[in-house]
Amino acid sequence: MADELKQLEEKLWAAADKLRTESGLKSTQYSTPVLGLIFLRFASNKYDKFKDEIEAEYAASQNTRNPKTREEIALSKVGFYLPEESRFDYLLSLSEQEDIPRKIKEAMEGIEQYKPELVGSLPKEEYFNLEPKGDNYSIRDYSLTASLLKIINTIPKNLSGDIFGKVYEFFLGKFASSEGKGGGEYYTPTSVVRLMVEMIEPFHGRILDPACGSGGMFVQSADFVQRSSANPDNISVYGIEKEGETVKLARMNMFLHGLNNHIVHGNSYYSDPHNSYGSFDFVMANPPFNGDDVSYDKVKDDRRFNEYGIPKNKTKSKNKDSETVPNANYLWINQFATALNDTGRAALVMASIATDAGKSEAEIRARLVEDGIVSAMLSLPSNMFYSVTLPATLWFFDKARRDDKRVLFINARNTYRQVDRAHREFTDEHIANLVCIRHLYQGNEVQWHLLMSHYDMRISELNQKYEEAVEQNNRISAEAEDFLIKNPKKNLSQELKKKLETSNTELQETQKQLEYMTSMRQWLVDNFPEGKYRDVVGLCKAATIEEIREQDYSLNPGRYVGVSFDIEDKNDFKEAMQALSEELTILNFEGQKLMEQILDKLSLLGI
Repeated sequence: MADELKQLEEKLWAAADKLRTESGLKSTQYSTPVLGLIFLRFASNKYDKFKDEIEAEYAASQNTRNPKTREEIALSKVGFYLPEESRFDYLLSLSEQEDIPRKIKEAMEGIEQYKPELVGSLPKEEYFNLEPKGDNYSIRDYSLTASLLKIINTIPKNLSGDIFGKVYEFFLGKFASSEGKGGGEYYTPTSVVRLMVEMIEPFHGRILDPACGSGGMFVQSADFVQRSSANPDNISVYGIEKEGETVKLARMNMFLHGLNNHIVHGNSYYSDPHNSYGSFDFVMANPPFNGDDVSYDKVKDDRRFNEYGIPKNKTKSKNKDSETVPNANYLWINQFATALNDTGRAALVMASIATDAGKSEAEIRARLVEDGIVSAMLSLPSNMFYSVTLPATLWFFDKARRDDKRVLFINARNTYRQVDRAHREFTDEHIANLVCIRHLYQGNEVQWHLLMSHYDMRISELNQKYEEAVEQNNRISAEAEDFLIKNPKKNLSQELKKKLETSNTELQETQKQLEYMTSMRQWLVDNFPEGKYRDVVGLCKAATIEEIREQDYSLNPGRYVGVSFDIEDKNDFKEAMQALSEELTILNFEGQKLMEQILDKLSLLGI
C-alpha cells in the first residue's frame, strides 16, 4: 500500500509540475483542477465496478410493470449515477482538438444533475485557465489538459482506503512547499484514524468533526460500520471546515464513499452551525494545534467553551480589543466535550503539550478530570504525520462512564511500523492489540479470546504456507544443483536463476510474516496473561482520580505508565530516549512561544 501510494504521489506531482511549467499558473490555481480530475477518476473507478450489474438489472426490469431507470439502480448500488459523458474514460477518449475544458465542465455538471448537493463543490470554470493564452496562441489545441488526463489515467484502479484524502494531503504539502509556506492544515494518517474509530466504536447516530478537512474521519467511521456488519445508513456525519476549497474536497470525498453529509464552511471557534451542544453521539477530530489568534471576546460567552472554562491570560492586555486566547487547544477540547450527549464518546488528536499545560489550561483540565469525562489517553509515536513533527496524544471521552473517574493511560510511542525514513504507521495488528487493552480494562475479555483465535488461525495458515515455500525452495534448489553437477562448465539459465530468486524471496517473506504474527500474539500473552487486564510498566496504567490529583491533573501517559528500563533491552532504551526527545521538543516549543511573547511586549514598548 505504501509503495503504491508513493508511486501515485510521484505521478500526480509530475502532472502538477507539468501544469506549472507549461502554463505558469500558481499552485493555488492548478491544484483545484487536478484534484477535480482525480475525483472523476475515482468516481469512475467505483462506478465501473457496478456497471455490469446496473446494466443487467436495467435490462431485466424493462419487461416488467415497473421498469427501473439506470439512475435509480445506480443510486441503490453505488450511491450516485454517472452519465456516460461524465465518466473518465469518455474524457480520455476525446481528441486533443476537442474543446476538452468545456467537456470536463459538462462532465461535472452531469454529476451535479443527479447529485444536487454537490452543486458549487465541483471545479468547472477552472479548466478554461489551464491552457496557455497569448498573442502566439491562435490554434485550437488543448494538449495540456489532454496530457493531464493521460497522467491521471495511470492511477491504479485497485487502490483502497481513503486515497482521495491522502492525495489531498500530499498535494497540500507539495503546494505549500512550492510557495514557500507552511503546510497549515494536514491530513490525519489512516492508521491513526482507524485506531481512534476502533477505540470509540461509532456504530450509529450523529458524528461531528468540527475541523473535518477532507473528511477522512467520516470515511473510516463508515468503513468500521461496514466491517462490523452494521448498516452505514445508521450514521449521519456533520462537518465544519474553515477553508472553502477544502469544504468542496470533503463533499467530493463523501460523494465517492456514498455518505450523506452535512459539511459546511465555517470557523468552529466563532460559529456553531450544527447546534452541537449536547447533540452528538460521537465526535472525532484532528484540529489545528496551538492556535494563538482566537479573539477572547468572541468566545467568552459561548456555552460550548464555558462549561469547563476558557483559557485566559493572567494579566490584562493593554489593547482590550485585541485580547486573544493564549492557546486554543483547550477551546477544541471544550468543544468536543460539550458536543456529546449523555452517552456520547469522543476521540481527538491533540499536541502533547496540552497534557501538561499550566495556568488556566491546568484549571480546565482539572475540571474535565473531576467530571469523569476523560476515559483514556494514548501517546502516539513520533513521525506519524507528514507535515507535523510535534509529539501528539489521543484523548478519549466517554460520558456514559463518568462515574468511574479512572483514566486509562496507554503509551504507544514504541508501537509502529517504519514506512520510510521519515514516516511511521500502525499495522492492523498494532491497532487490534492497542484496542484490546481498552476492552480488557472495561471487562470485555471476549475480545482478547477472539483476537487470540484470529492470531492462531493466521499463524496456522502461515505455517502451512511456510512449509510449502520450504518444499518449493528445496525442489528448485535441487534442480539447480542437479543442473550444475551435470553441466559443470555451464552457468544456470536465466529462467532457473529467476525461479530460484523468486523462491528464496517468497520463503523469506513468508518467514517474516510468520515471525511477525507470532510476535503480535506473544505480545498479548506476555502483557495480559489469560486475557485479564493489568497495569504494565511502560505500556498502560489505569490511574485513579487520587493518583491523577497527586500529579496535579497531568494527563501525560508517561507520568503514569513509567518506563521499563533495562540496559540490556534496546527497545526500552530506545523508548526512554524517545520520551526524553519528546520532552525536549515540547520545551523547545514552549521556549519559542515565550520568546515570541517577549518580542511582542518589547515591540509595544517601542524597543
